[in-house]
Amino acid sequence: MTKRKILFLGESYRADAITWMNGLREFGNFEISIWELQTPNDSFSNRILRSLEFLFAPFSIRKKIHKEKPDMVIAERSTSYGFLAAISGIQPTAIAQQGKTDLWPEDSMSIPFKKILQNYAFKKATLIHAWGPIMAEHMKNSNVDMHKVLILPKGIDLEKFENKNNSDSNKTKAIVTRSLLTEYRHEAILQAFFILNQKGIDFSLSIVGDGNKLEYLKDLAKKLQIEDKVTFTGRIPNSKLPELLQQSNIYISMPITEGVSASLFEAMACGCYPIVSDIPGNQNWIRHHENGQLITIDDSEMLADEILWAFENPTIRNKVVLDNRHFVEKHANYNINMKIIANKYHELIDFYQKRQNKPLRN
Repeated sequence: MTKRKILFLGESYRADAITWMNGLREFGNFEISIWELQTPNDSFSNRILRSLEFLFAPFSIRKKIHKEKPDMVIAERSTSYGFLAAISGIQPTAIAQQGKTDLWPEDSMSIPFKKILQNYAFKKATLIHAWGPIMAEHMKNSNVDMHKVLILPKGIDLEKFENKNNSDSNKTKAIVTRSLLTEYRHEAILQAFFILNQKGIDFSLSIVGDGNKLEYLKDLAKKLQIEDKVTFTGRIPNSKLPELLQQSNIYISMPITEGVSASLFEAMACGCYPIVSDIPGNQNWIRHHENGQLITIDDSEMLADEILWAFENPTIRNKVVLDNRHFVEKHANYNINMKIIANKYHELIDFYQKRQNKPLRN
């Protein structure tokens, strides 16, 4: 396959971004360079500096484009890096909406401004990635030309996330693999296990990842007197995650908003029974008491009841686990989906190079 150059605009440390770039290298023979904002978004003063950096970003990006001459630009988040890709002057350009809308937080005063950036990015992009139906629905409602939209998740590596579950079926061994941030509602999860503990239900709970709520959640586990049954692993290499999932029998995720969760696919692939929040991004994949359970946001009592229901119905749970593995193999296979995406990029590059009468690279 012809060697092509891609410039990626986005946060290169994120697991989703790594999956995207690695898939393009593996299945598309792409050489990828990266441009990303350098100022962290972790304080008010840094947010101001980051905004200033964003303001001058087009000059820095165009300088990089002039030097490296990429064949294509791709970017994540339609309201930030996606907008920068749209004004880069390069075609083709592919942008990916990361969340349900990318217009977040919903009560932010900057939403009207973000809508302007997003609409411009949608208009100028050659290809728009909707990693799942919930994203495509927002795009349709935003009057996007849906001929430009590719509705397909990147998928997960099924050779890495194997169904080799070896958890103890006689004990609830739950795992949470979402960032320790407010929107993922770890407090509600801890409260649910407090309720189970009060009922004398034996369990272990692994909370994987890092975030600004880590110390607060550790303190809450102590306050609820369940700290001896809760393990906070901190951030771990992605290579270690399959083993932790395979040692668990229930996966829990309680976000208040969701686009397409690779974490959910990973858990389903590894034989974990999914219990997730009842929001549109999860409803696309999970049907209550059919292939998992959907929980009202912040309802710890309901979550505790449904964890107990899942534990008390092992026959149903075991059937769900097998069915979910087949579902992921069919719809979220990284080897298949990333080949489709990589081939699409090559088609777009060929089209634009022919239109501009550029010689095709060998």
